[in-house]
Order: sequence, then C-alpha cells, then structure tokens
Amino acid sequence: MRYKEAGVDIDSGDRFVEKIKSLVRRASRPEVLGGIGAFSGLFQIDVRKYRCPVLVAGADGVGTKSRIAAILDKWNTIGIDLVAMSVNDILAQGAEPLFFLDYLSMGKLDSSRAEKVIKGIVEGCELAGCALLGGETAEMPGFYPEGECELAGFAVGVVEKDRIINGSKIKVGDKIIGIAGNGLHSNGYSMVRKVFGIDDDRSRARTILGSFIGDLGCSLGEELLKPTKIYVKSMLTVLERFKVNGIAHITGGGMKGNIPRILSDGCKAIVHRNRWQAPPIFEIVQRKGNVPDDEMFKVFNMGIGMALVVSSEEAEEIKSELVKKGEGASIIGEIVSGKKEIEII
Repeated sequence: MRYKEAGVDIDSGDRFVEKIKSLVRRASRPEVLGGIGAFSGLFQIDVRKYRCPVLVAGADGVGTKSRIAAILDKWNTIGIDLVAMSVNDILAQGAEPLFFLDYLSMGKLDSSRAEKVIKGIVEGCELAGCALLGGETAEMPGFYPEGECELAGFAVGVVEKDRIINGSKIKVGDKIIGIAGNGLHSNGYSMVRKVFGIDDDRSRARTILGSFIGDLGCSLGEELLKPTKIYVKSMLTVLERFKVNGIAHITGGGMKGNIPRILSDGCKAIVHRNRWQAPPIFEIVQRKGNVPDDEMFKVFNMGIGMALVVSSEEAEEIKSELVKKGEGASIIGEIVSGKKEIEII
C-alpha cells in the first residue's frame, strides 16, 4: 500500500512547497535567515536597535468566514484576514510585527486553492511589514468537508519594555478614538450565516451570497469576504510620535467585550454611538435577524476595528494623524470614573 492510496500525496505537497517559494520571498525582512523548506524559520533580531526588547506573540484564525470562501470558491482574501487577526492583536500592546507563520489544512491538497490562500497571506504580511517566516500545509483526508479548509496564524513582534501598552496608564478624562473597520472583519460569521440562512445546502447558499444588495453596492458574498483591515503601518507612525495609553482590537466580543479588557481600575468607558457611521451591513444584519442593540455590540465591531485611549490634550492631533495616513478616525468617547466597564449611549 502507498500513502497516496490513503489520501495523502506527499509528492504533490512537495511540488506545492516548491511552487510557492518565490511567492513567499515577497514577504521578507533583512532579519530573515534562509528560506522556507527547513524544519523551522530563522529570524535574527538586531539587538542594537533596542534598549530592552520584549517579544510579543499572538495566534488567531478566521473562524467560519472560511465557510463563505469555500461556498463561493473564492480564496484570495481570507489569507489577509488571517494575518490581520494576529498582527492587530500584538499591535494592541504597542508591538511591531516581525514575522508570521501559518497553518493550512485541507482534506485533499488543492494546489490552486492553497496558492490563492498563500497569496493572501503574503499580501497581508506586506501590509503589516512583517516576514512570512514559514508554516505548515497539511493534507488530512476524511477530516474536512469537500472544498473546505482550516486556517490558523501566529505572529511575533517586538516592543521596548518601557513602551508596552497594557492600559495601566488609562485615566479619567482620556478620550477614545475609534478607527474605522472594513465591514465585519472576521467575527460574528456564525450569526451572519444563521441570519441569512447560509447552511450546508451549497446551491442555495451560493444563490443567497450571489444576491446583489443595493444598500451594500455589491453582492452579499462580496461584502462578507471583505478582508479585515490591517492597522500596523498607520498605528506605528502614531506610536512613534504620540503617547497612547490603551489600544483595543475590536474582534470577537465586540466593543462590549474588548474595550473593558484594557481599562484600569476605577475607569469606565463611555462610547457615543452617534459619533461614527457604521457600514450598512450591520444595520442589515440587525434588521433581518431582529438582533437587539446590546447583542450587536457584543458580537460585532459595529464599524470600529480598533479603539485607542489617549490623553484629551493629544486626541485631536492623533485623530488628524490617522486621517492623514488614510484611516477613518473619530473621537467616539471618553473615560470617566466608575466600574471597569463600557456604556454605549
């Protein structure tokens, strides 16, 4: 018996690795030693650039958003999502992403689909300024439904120890700046699929996802596959010039779950929902699913992908700097005395 008869084609996997080597070289940095194909990746930190460097690591995935990609057989954007979810997380502690690793698993390796995913990962790494140091592509017959895959990502960054952002310096009177997202990003897709009736009937699901929605200006599928925004380059500029007391990446748990994570004791966040315009997809989901306001803010980012807590004296200047860098930014709230929680009014 040959391994191929059990559903695993080693030769095909080897050919795939060779095929993507030139692609992966696009997402590199001078600190990378060697290329892909070894048992692990090598990254030499230039310690002369730092006084007291601290490594920051994060891992994440794209959740059931990958189901939408599978139904539509469109794989070119979820790789960007994969990078975004991890690099935005480590950015929340003030870290510059250095390198990224991916894990891609399929029931049967489809080189064409896998290459599209890797291209998205490379694009995400380029947007984040980090290297794609390596990864794993696994073939697991009988484990996944036909045409579906699993994605996970891991990012490592660096920050000076005395510049770690952990929310401990947040104080009463600080302002909250919201940075606009790019739609749903990669959270809440289980609810979205339920609301729109996107289930295991592929034919029916494609019809639903292919429907054009006037308020969106595109099909539902196109909206749902918009990639998560990567904030690294604009945020690193802000972190170089200004003091930021807290950063919350608005992912699973929405504003309700993520902003309180960074608050210091005795601080309460007040967010004014009339200070930014959420993209239409949120109103459509809420109306179609009859979802309560409180639940929407627990599940979705509601149009704010990243929230910064800064001093009231620098808030306007930081907002202006973000706008110069192409971000949609608004002062959406403030910190008051109270229990460590968020109130949306």
